[in-house]
Amino acid sequence: MSTLGGRPPGQPQHRADVRQHGHEPLPVLRRRMLVTGLVLFLLGVVVTALVATSSVLQPLDDRFRELMVAARWGPLVTVCTALSVGFGTAVLWPVRIAVTVVIALRRRWSTLFAWVATVALSELLVGPVKALVDRPRPPGSLVTTTAASYPSGHAIASAVTSIGVVMALTTGRRRLHWMIVAVVVSTAVALSRTYLSAHWLVDTVGSVCLAVPVVLLLWLFFQNICIQENADARRLLTWRARASRRRRAAAHPESGS
Repeated sequence: MSTLGGRPPGQPQHRADVRQHGHEPLPVLRRRMLVTGLVLFLLGVVVTALVATSSVLQPLDDRFRELMVAARWGPLVTVCTALSVGFGTAVLWPVRIAVTVVIALRRRWSTLFAWVATVALSELLVGPVKALVDRPRPPGSLVTTTAASYPSGHAIASAVTSIGVVMALTTGRRRLHWMIVAVVVSTAVALSRTYLSAHWLVDTVGSVCLAVPVVLLLWLFFQNICIQENADARRLLTWRARASRRRRAAAHPESGS
C-alpha cells in the first residue's frame, strides 16, 4: 500500500528522493563540503605558517624541483607553458567576465553574488599573502614571473575559477562530472607551474589548500538559495516553452487536424 504521494508508508521522504534521483541528501553533501573545506583551510594555514617562519619544507621543494628539471621534455614544456598562459590574467579575467555576464543574463542573482564573492575573496588571498610571506622564486624559471613565489596565483585562480564555474553553471549529475574535470584541470595547472620552475611544490599545495575552501564554504552558504533559484528558473523555462507551443497551436489550428 502506498500513500497519496506514491511513497510506501513509513519510508522517509529523503530516502525516497535519494532512490528516485540517484544522489545523496543535501545535508550529507553539506557536511562533507564543510568538513573538506575546514580541513583544507587548516592545512593551508599550517603550510603558510611553515613557509613564512621556517625552511623545514625547503628540502622537499628542492628535491621535487630536481625531479621536475630532470623530467623535462620539449612537448610537455609546451603544454605546461600553454596552461600557464591560459590561466594567466590576460586570458582568465575575460573568461571570468564572460561567466559573470552569462549568470546575469540568466537572472540568477544569488548565484551571481556567490560567484563574484568567490572571485573577489580568492584575489585577496594572493597579493597580501605574497607580501606577507615574500618567498623567493625557484631559480631557472622557463616563463616570466613577477612578485613573490608564495602563494601561486595561477594555482589559486585555476582552482577557484574551474570549480566556481562548475558550481555556478551546472546542476545535478552533470555537476559531479564537471567537478572531476575542474579538479583535473586545476591539478594540471598547479603541477605545470612546478614543472616550469615558476613555483615550488609547496607553493602550489598551499595555494590549493587556501583556495578550495573559499569556493566550498561560500557555495555551502548559498547552496540552498541557488538550488531554489535554479529550480525556479527551470520552471519558468518550462512554462515559457509550453506557452510558446500553445501560441503556435492557436495560430495554426489546421496543423493539428
